[in-house]
Amino acid sequence: MNLRDSLLAALVATIWGFNFVVIDWGMHGVPPLLFAAVRFTAVVLPAVFLVPRPAAPWRSVVAVGVFMSLGQFGFLYVAMAAGLSPGLAALVLQAQVIFTVVIAAGVLRERPTRTQVAGVLAGSIGLVVVALGRGGHVTLGALALCVCGALSWGIGNVVSRASGVRGGLSLTVWSAVVVPLPLLALSLLLDGPHAVGAALAGFSWQAALSTLYTAGLASLVGYGVFNTLLSRNPSASVVPWVLLAPVVAMASAWALLGERPTPAEVAGGLLLVAGVLVAMRPSRAAVPVPATELVEA
Repeated sequence: MNLRDSLLAALVATIWGFNFVVIDWGMHGVPPLLFAAVRFTAVVLPAVFLVPRPAAPWRSVVAVGVFMSLGQFGFLYVAMAAGLSPGLAALVLQAQVIFTVVIAAGVLRERPTRTQVAGVLAGSIGLVVVALGRGGHVTLGALALCVCGALSWGIGNVVSRASGVRGGLSLTVWSAVVVPLPLLALSLLLDGPHAVGAALAGFSWQAALSTLYTAGLASLVGYGVFNTLLSRNPSASVVPWVLLAPVVAMASAWALLGERPTPAEVAGGLLLVAGVLVAMRPSRAAVPVPATELVEA
């Protein structure tokens, strides 16, 4: 990539990394599933009236929305509400690459290369190290929820790949149509109508700014710029920039929230990132996962 595109890729990764801190900052006083529902409502409206529907069957668009957005962010927001720090959440979500390789091997019969197997093993060991060395404020349940979010993202990658749906802003907007109502229903069921009503009535300016950032910058602008980069550069040159997001998330959480990672979290995180980098290496023996499926936070 040229210097301009490299700077744009770094900017998008920075937006996505800081996104985790913004979520954590704005979610106080708002049930997590309700907060996610509000975010995706802002993604859909008014963009759904301005962006053409993707040229794909509805079942494919719905499946992408269910796994890539509903599942991923439902688990992520609940995990962060349960105490998972923004930096650690951004890091653990990168396990979606490992899940994608494993699920594609079983479902699509895409035999992984030795390099991919090595990357999956390294990344898995990194996750174990992170789990064993998590800070005292992070419960194993919160970590498991985030892993479930990464798993949902990985399933979404394989669903999108099998369906042939191409990524892009239109898919981001239209797949989000199926997200807000289920999240709202779950919030009403788990948190209760009184808590949901009180949160909406007292929706703070911090929550509103967080929603504008996550929906406008992270989802719409971030995807728009990133997919433009993918349209004029090889995916192998663009996708690795996403690994800057956990670094930005950890650094900003440390600077702004005072959340210092433990040595084990740092060591396990480095091993996880190294495994992801290895697993993402292009191979002649395997068709690479579409790059537009390996992004978003």
